[in-house]
Amino acid sequence: MNDSTFQPIHEIGLPELVKRLEKYQGIPRTEIMKGSGDDAAIFSTHGNDSLSVATQIFMEGVHFDLTYHPLNHLGYKTVTAAVSDIYAMNTRPFQLLVNLAVPNMHSVQMVEKLYEGIELACKDYDMQITGGGTTASHQLLAISVTAIGKGNSEQVIYRSGSVKGDLICVTGDFGAAMAGLRILMREKNEWREKGDHHFMPDLANYEYVIKRQLFPAARKDVINMFGDNGITPGAMTVVTQGLVNALRNIATASSLGAEIFLPAIPISLETRRVADEMEEDVDKYAFYGGEDFELMFTLPENKINELEAHFDDFAVIGKLTDQKNLLIINTGGEDIIHIDL
Repeated sequence: MNDSTFQPIHEIGLPELVKRLEKYQGIPRTEIMKGSGDDAAIFSTHGNDSLSVATQIFMEGVHFDLTYHPLNHLGYKTVTAAVSDIYAMNTRPFQLLVNLAVPNMHSVQMVEKLYEGIELACKDYDMQITGGGTTASHQLLAISVTAIGKGNSEQVIYRSGSVKGDLICVTGDFGAAMAGLRILMREKNEWREKGDHHFMPDLANYEYVIKRQLFPAARKDVINMFGDNGITPGAMTVVTQGLVNALRNIATASSLGAEIFLPAIPISLETRRVADEMEEDVDKYAFYGGEDFELMFTLPENKINELEAHFDDFAVIGKLTDQKNLLIINTGGEDIIHIDL
């Protein structure tokens, strides 16, 4: 391969690489209702039933650090990541496949501890582990899980489906997982500098953000609430790579833009405190921090009161506009920020 045909991935970024790979789709199948380009793939079975499939891979040194990530929590988090994609389609998971690449230097007990977390997550999300594969790895641990869900094909929610004027809603709060990661990285660096094998960091004041990083939960409650009360959002996605990426997914899927109100974005006090300690911008935690696993969905304005009657852990942060591929951030002051989506 000569220099003229070699383009480093960092020049275009991982999101653009994923977008380019979506053109490789094999042979079209009538059973496939939605292939790549959404949180999970959807295919029809019989009648009004449909199945959803989502895969996540976690690589040591990229997605987790065993210095501070307990293996049982890691197992739980990996399942949460895949299940969140299933919930984002308004479907419910029932089956899990697990694939591991494990270094031989790891112990049997370490792998069992990982599986304890996987099994706990499956019990919480009503799933059965049905198999997978295990292979050796030279140095690093890698975990891949595939979650399979089911639902009514007429009630599946995609990233597309919004119209101009729909309100943008989010569950929970944002930036907490990033704040937890920043604390864990700081303590790891301090441990390295001190060289003290008995170093015991005091993390009592950071319990919330560390839990959001190490032991996050998928929003099963939200999907149950939608089903119990007959509420169907126009579009929905899971927030795994920050609010800006989720807004891009929702807006561009319907060829729209978005306008959000910065003070409306829910951020916990503990997250704000961590950002202050780090002398960093807490809004960037929310906009670009990953692994919050909250849901973003859209509803017509006249449906918000109905949602409020059944659920209170959500916030309206903005609306969809006809300014295609443009995100407008109203700061609450004189400044207006424009971001191309």
